[in-house]
Amino acid sequence: MNNLSFLLIDDDEIFQFIMKNTIAEISPDIKIKFFSDGEKGIDFLKQNLGAATNLPDIILLDVNMPFMDGWEFLNEYKSLQTEIKKDINIYLLTSSNNPSDIAMAKEISELSGYLVKPISKEGIKNLIGHLPTSEWYHNQY
Repeated sequence: MNNLSFLLIDDDEIFQFIMKNTIAEISPDIKIKFFSDGEKGIDFLKQNLGAATNLPDIILLDVNMPFMDGWEFLNEYKSLQTEIKKDINIYLLTSSNNPSDIAMAKEISELSGYLVKPISKEGIKNLIGHLPTSEWYHNQY
């Protein structure tokens, strides 16, 4: 767990603050970077394509954001995927627990799972405990 790194792409600064503190409580060794929209997250990935150690292990991706939302991020990510030399687990973040939304997300092969906000400390611990991802993950919190 000590070498894990997260990339949180979410425009909600309060959620970013909560996640930073929650992850630090779980393990202060986990690194986390924050971006407020998908475009900034994609730019970060593009800048670090040749340096797998700079790339995150986990991306937590909000659906609704300005400039580039989560769906647009995933489309851009697909085009970069062959250049990314690291297995990255991407989890969609949303406030919707609608079964049709979950089913739609399951159809996206780049996603490792679906997380419903708010995410508890136990939810993050459980997510980390599922790494490496062997099956599609959906938090029940």
